[in-house]
Amino acid sequence: MKVDGASYRSIRAEADGRAVRIIDQTRLPHRFETVRLDSLEDAAHAIRAMLVRGAPLIGATGAYGLALALFRDPSDAALEEARLTLLATRPTGANLAWALDDVAAKVRPLPPAERAAAAFRRAGEICDEDVAINYAIGEHGLNLLRAAAAGKRDRLNVLTHCNAGWLATVDWGTALAPIYRAHDDGIEVHVWVDETRPRNQGAHLTAWELGRHGVPHTVIED
Repeated sequence: MKVDGASYRSIRAEADGRAVRIIDQTRLPHRFETVRLDSLEDAAHAIRAMLVRGAPLIGATGAYGLALALFRDPSDAALEEARLTLLATRPTGANLAWALDDVAAKVRPLPPAERAAAAFRRAGEICDEDVAINYAIGEHGLNLLRAAAAGKRDRLNVLTHCNAGWLATVDWGTALAPIYRAHDDGIEVHVWVDETRPRNQGAHLTAWELGRHGVPHTVIED
């Protein structure tokens, strides 16, 4: 998605192929900062401290975290230790558990020397799959919003709660994907954004990303 005209994903591989860069969501909405993750410890901290949040993004971060651990030690013991360490950062996260199991299953049969690169590659595929899924959500939802807007004399209003935008996924978002598609398609849409206490994900994250993409919105105080 767009941040002041520039395209971003919430997580992306660095050019050296041995690290990833995330958006530090704890700094939003007042500062836009990115953080490089080089190690298992970096990835675990990012999830635990909510530098990243949202089930799909947490899963993607966990997948990359497993790969980063294998660059340091590709042994069976290290693989399992890293998987359990990352799982403990958000034990109720379905996407996280799935991503960790998926990557681990892909690399266990491989020679240790090939595991890190294979895990890093699979983590990238998980990210691309998430983007494709969310884009499809946007396409299907666009048809619903287009139908709702047909014949209206004024703008289309949509109410959101918490954050289900691209900051919670790798790109596009889930519930916000149709809104972005509608806006980009020229439909006049306005979003009422629930503040969502106690962490204010609506005010801090949803409003921020809508604003950076140019979507009209209003925050509702809880």
